[in-house]
Amino acid sequence: MSFDNGKDELEVNRLPTDVEEFQWNGWTFKYTKSHILHSLCNSSEKCKRQAAEQCLLCLYTTCLDLPHLPEMVFPRNILTVIHPSGGRIEFNTLEALKKVCSNNLPIQVACSESWRESRSAEHLEQKIKPFDWTFSTDYSGTLSKEAHIEETHEKIDMKMLKQKEKILFYHEMTLYEDELHDNGISSLTIKIRVMPSSFFVLLRFFLRVDGVMVRLNDTRVFHDFSKDFVIREFTNKECEVKDLKLPLTLFGDPNMLATYIPLKKSINEKITFPKILL
Repeated sequence: MSFDNGKDELEVNRLPTDVEEFQWNGWTFKYTKSHILHSLCNSSEKCKRQAAEQCLLCLYTTCLDLPHLPEMVFPRNILTVIHPSGGRIEFNTLEALKKVCSNNLPIQVACSESWRESRSAEHLEQKIKPFDWTFSTDYSGTLSKEAHIEETHEKIDMKMLKQKEKILFYHEMTLYEDELHDNGISSLTIKIRVMPSSFFVLLRFFLRVDGVMVRLNDTRVFHDFSKDFVIREFTNKECEVKDLKLPLTLFGDPNMLATYIPLKKSINEKITFPKILL
């Protein structure tokens, strides 16, 4: 089969990108959402010659030290939250996958030996490389240089979040997902909702290795519009499946599992941006 590289590249660029922007209390909330990353590069010579104009696949391959990418990668799925000063909090797939390469969680891939022992020799040779094959990430967002971060004992006001308020803006999307060769699931998703009094973002990495272990890495970002700071909470929860005496049906629902999985790590941070001079 032959390909017309120019035509194919043009068709890829024509695939629709969903973009929506919402403003409230001086803040701007924006997302872009588009197609899955293509598995083939149809302009390899151009990508080699002109690094600045690489296709998305070559960009990911160059930037990431991974033997292979997750089965489904959404490179254009990006959520951006912009402070009135212009400072940003962004969530994007490439930065999240970079954290797989340099994963520094104190709890490494639990029970991976059990998983390895259940695979065939051929499968091990092809798929199990010296990297985190679960694509676990502790990514918690990308901050612009204007942002100031400090650890804090302050927590997200859950009572405020639970109040019934009109939702002015809402969206959810997947950044990447992999079914671990039919042995579970690894996914990174994000949700945002903006209410009259506040906004809330949940970035969730969910891992389930069937019959072996589960992991939840959650990043929650909350801002009360009456305050001059943003709270960011990161939590790492994980355990072996045998330690959870739960029906199998619950293992497909991270929201249900979250209350049962023990907490391993928690970080609370306060984020501030330059004040606006009137």
